[in-house]
Amino acid sequence: MSDFLKNGYLTLDDIRQPEDARFAKGAVAVIECVQKIPCNPCSDACPKGAITMKTSINDTPDIDFSLCNGCGICVANCPGLAIFLIDKNYSETEALVGMPYEFRPLPEAEEAVTLIDRQGQVCGKGVVKKVRNTKAMDRTPIVFIAMDKDLAMTARFFRR
Repeated sequence: MSDFLKNGYLTLDDIRQPEDARFAKGAVAVIECVQKIPCNPCSDACPKGAITMKTSINDTPDIDFSLCNGCGICVANCPGLAIFLIDKNYSETEALVGMPYEFRPLPEAEEAVTLIDRQGQVCGKGVVKKVRNTKAMDRTPIVFIAMDKDLAMTARFFRR
């Protein structure tokens, strides 16, 4: 688990990412859960069976990217806010990243935001494109932010 416990933040080396061919097919969930704790709401919530626990509820979740359809139910059901939706096909230059958001008030569509990386540092600018907040989301809305494609695996929160 690299330097996560020492530094307090994940690096891209800690995160299992889809291959470029999977990113090319559209939105996909990326799980950034690395600590073995008893938790499995993401696997229970996944309607496609794409997320499983390797051997027990105490393991980190595993995702079969080929089964993931990017629905986002796992994002809203993760109590650790550790799952993101990444759509690198949003436009020629931008990706659309869905992030769990548990604050009020909710951002508005077309609101400009400052992007924050895993270390809490500013890493760029983005624009809120939509907020999904349905009953199935278990009271955790997903905020979808358009950003430069090169920030899709870096930006993990935002400042309004």
